[in-house]
Amino acid sequence: MAGSDSDADADGATTARTTADFDPIAFLEAAVPLASNERVEEMRGFLLETLEANGVEATVDDAGNTLASKGADDPETHLAFNTHIDTVSPHVPFERSDDGDRILGRGSCDAKGPLAALLAAFFAADPAEDARVTLAVTPDEEVLSTGAAALDLDADLYVVGEPTGLDVCTAAKGRFQGTLTLSGVASHAAEPDAGVNAVFTLEPVLAAIRAFDDGRDEHPQLGAATLTPTVVEGGDSTNQVPAACRLVLDRRSVPPETAEGFRSSLESTVRAAVPDEVGVEFALTERQTPFLEAFATDEDHDLVSTLAAASRRAGGSGAVRPFAAATEASYFSPAPVVVFGPGVLADDEGAVAHADREYVRVADVRRAAEALTDAASELVGAE
Repeated sequence: MAGSDSDADADGATTARTTADFDPIAFLEAAVPLASNERVEEMRGFLLETLEANGVEATVDDAGNTLASKGADDPETHLAFNTHIDTVSPHVPFERSDDGDRILGRGSCDAKGPLAALLAAFFAADPAEDARVTLAVTPDEEVLSTGAAALDLDADLYVVGEPTGLDVCTAAKGRFQGTLTLSGVASHAAEPDAGVNAVFTLEPVLAAIRAFDDGRDEHPQLGAATLTPTVVEGGDSTNQVPAACRLVLDRRSVPPETAEGFRSSLESTVRAAVPDEVGVEFALTERQTPFLEAFATDEDHDLVSTLAAASRRAGGSGAVRPFAAATEASYFSPAPVVVFGPGVLADDEGAVAHADREYVRVADVRRAAEALTDAASELVGAE
């Protein structure tokens, strides 16, 4: 591939060549063509080869995380870089725009572009004697976050690579999902008073859901939480009073709400809104891993100000704001954590990340790499 820092062997597998200076764009041009929407082994293999070619020894843990570190074994300050190698389906092939300004294809901005920038900063890092830098790349962010849930980095500072347009994102809402089951008593529709109609109970329940957050203070960074009914089903027969009704709810949370706290509060609120003869149960959707909860880092923290200033120097805005999507950064909170990287979730034309037109600007990948390198040097670098 023209301009790429990679070769294809006889079996078509991509391998990295050793370079004096790591080029994030060459890495990205080689990484985007590697489909990692259904399986990540090929992409992870390329990442491992790239690390080795640049003199870094890496390991893969039982959860499939790629891990590499530099610096002190018992550091006073430990900075962790994290992002993911999996992408959503379907795979979208690599392209370079006619003017050369953009790299297009699945993963270009979510999150192989951020990964390329983080790698550049990691390779350039020269930790002080009492500092450590770790790279942790997860395999399953887009589905269940099994990799991130298994990480035990115990770092002091975290930077999570996602497309933020070079803004420093200090907070994000969480996402919980659950099913509310309302139980009544079945009867013939000709004798409705002989039963308890579970569908009728939706009227007070929906009113309670609309009022669920009334009187709650908005979060200073994230605003108000939201609670949205998304799926409703009930009844088994057209001539029978329905004995059950189920309502799926989507919750976008703000700190300090937890998944269990939300579940308990929602169930008690609905219980108070319906007659005693109606059964109420609210169950969170079963997951192998914890829900991605909301997180918020103090906007005045040194991690935030240092990276924001570095982003400005590299040509970004240096803006500090919340992130619009749920992210694995929540697993690292309450330690100081920010989300940062090249690319955007959406632009003036519509969706970018997860869309068929996914792209990242070449200049922004280089700016992100420069900003991260600069910030890491200030935060944990040798004098």
